[in-house]
Amino acid sequence: MSASRPVTVVVVDDSLTTRALIAAALRRDPRVKIVGTAGTPFEARDLIVRLNPDVLTLDFEMPSMNGLQFLEKIMRLRPMPVVMVSGHLSSHRGLVEQSLRMGAAEWYSKSTVTSGEEPFAGLGDAIVRAVTVKKPVPVPVDALAGNRISLQTGTVVGIGASTGGVEALTDVLGHFPVACPPTVIVQHMPRQFSESFARRLDRIVKPEVRLAEDGDMLKPGTVYVASGGERHLRVRCGARSGEYVCQLVAAPPVNGHRPSVDELFYSLAATVGKNAIGVILTGMECDGAQGLLAMRHAGASTLGQDRASSVIYGMPRAAYELGAVEKQLPLSAIGSAILNLCERRSLETCP
Repeated sequence: MSASRPVTVVVVDDSLTTRALIAAALRRDPRVKIVGTAGTPFEARDLIVRLNPDVLTLDFEMPSMNGLQFLEKIMRLRPMPVVMVSGHLSSHRGLVEQSLRMGAAEWYSKSTVTSGEEPFAGLGDAIVRAVTVKKPVPVPVDALAGNRISLQTGTVVGIGASTGGVEALTDVLGHFPVACPPTVIVQHMPRQFSESFARRLDRIVKPEVRLAEDGDMLKPGTVYVASGGERHLRVRCGARSGEYVCQLVAAPPVNGHRPSVDELFYSLAATVGKNAIGVILTGMECDGAQGLLAMRHAGASTLGQDRASSVIYGMPRAAYELGAVEKQLPLSAIGSAILNLCERRSLETCP
């Protein structure tokens, strides 16, 4: 961070009065710039993703998810300097030590104001120390392979593509880290090309890419590609809650295709529901539009490739005009958008 600009801060506290007092104190400090305030961890989640602040001040006592729970998620998903704020430092000694071990940079007590001093007068100093003093951030063992997102969310990504999809899928999956969300793909192509396509993707992207087999348990870090020609790829529930399994079904073509994107998306709507993310990429005609609409109605997040970046703006257009696409994006932005949605899901889920 450049020394010529102030430290950007998001303030998280469930008390509107406290947020106002903190904001007033920090606005008097030229070293600090408040870019957002939040009353809950869920509001803070969106601000962190959107604003990328230098520092977060985090109240310990909040409803639905306390400060330590949220701190754990921040350090696991998006490590950053955090100043924990507590009402009474003396009664939270154990929590202070725990939060520092978890990666918090500083702990500030609301009760440290001395006689005649403005409330939160010393918080700016704590914020500046937090961003300038390098402290080790705990890293989970399963995150040592590089970029990561939280995997314990039950999120499943479904992608459909046709003409131009080989290049489009390469771009989207090129953004994925090794520990990507489990992803299932229907790409229209003849059976004889499916295996070589999956092998090629497996060589050039970080996650494992394989042809889907009947009964495959969906696992993080793995991308499952439907084989062309004989069977549809669906996703069904596994034996335990939150588990999902590939199902290959011999059935007539849908929209002239087997496998069909609609078949995949309908199954995700029925089994994964709001924990799914549906993506429709370049391709001719309309396969996938109705299924993506079913996913959106089930509460899933849905993305579509825009006209300018599509080789053929047929499938994405049909889905968009049907109201199935929640957000339309250029191809270059879709991979990152999928990961951002997964990250938000992770922050919504308590440990």
